[in-house]
Amino acid sequence: MSVQPGWYVDPAEPSTRRYWDGEGWIGAPIPVDETPPEGPPPVEPPPAAPPPAEPVPQPVAAGPAPGSAPPAAAGPVPGWAPPPGGYGHPAGPPPGWTPPPGWTPPPGWTPPPGWAPPPGWPGRAPEPRPHGLPLAGYGTRLVARLIDFGVLLALNAVVNGWFLWRLIEETSPYWLEVGRRFMARDSSTEGLPPIGEQAGSLQLAIVVIATALWLAYEVPAMASSGQTFGKRVMRIRAVPLSADQPLGFGRSLRRWNTLGGVPTLLWCCFGLGLLLQLIDALSPLFDHPLRQALHDKRAQTVVVQLPRTAGSATPNDRANPPGDTP
Repeated sequence: MSVQPGWYVDPAEPSTRRYWDGEGWIGAPIPVDETPPEGPPPVEPPPAAPPPAEPVPQPVAAGPAPGSAPPAAAGPVPGWAPPPGGYGHPAGPPPGWTPPPGWTPPPGWTPPPGWAPPPGWPGRAPEPRPHGLPLAGYGTRLVARLIDFGVLLALNAVVNGWFLWRLIEETSPYWLEVGRRFMARDSSTEGLPPIGEQAGSLQLAIVVIATALWLAYEVPAMASSGQTFGKRVMRIRAVPLSADQPLGFGRSLRRWNTLGGVPTLLWCCFGLGLLLQLIDALSPLFDHPLRQALHDKRAQTVVVQLPRTAGSATPNDRANPPGDTP
């Protein structure tokens, strides 16, 4: 997935903001609290060339002695290591740089968007930390979703209970007779009691009400805080990739619609909706490095783990101008 062009907080220097053109950082950085200009930064003029210096005669160096090894090619200073803030460019280390023995990326180093480790990189690249927060684990996200499903099941039992009871009354004579013939090894279908005329309407009403309850439960909560009840219990939150700010109603609706809106309405289509929801639920297991589900990709969000201590300070870009939101 490519990050949309725009002004973003520089992962290498969080106190500044730079323009990402979809492939790399361009232009000079600006302070993070300064309002960025519209569009990309202006092209910087090339530095004026210094006046040519008068040539100074150089002594002729003697060639290597016969049988001696050729001189080593110029390269980085031995023992050089990247600064703690990272490189600030997706190109990675300088050409020809070889990591010193036992060197690992410094703590807190976050690669820029689109950065890939070069050949010879020791170990794997550091895990991304969107807005300075670690990514939420799949198990934590699954438990939070199960808690939400438990709340929704209780709501449906209250609101949809009567419609479900009427559906059972309309269909029970048919299914009881089918079960009796199955136990008696009778495969005939003649004489089966008909299913009630209201069964189809009741089934549609149950699905529509269940979808509406899910919409009312999840979308407003996610729009304002990025958390449902289950996410609050597990201390995880969904945030936009561009900035640590509320999702907003539109982004929250797109996120929910991919997971619950359209698939729930397709439950009656031979289980197609349940299959789509299963694929969406398993998709974070195969997405690297941001662990995004399909609904995260559509809404350009990522799920992060919040600190366990109440007094921990977390990065906050809520004062960023609206230009940070794609």
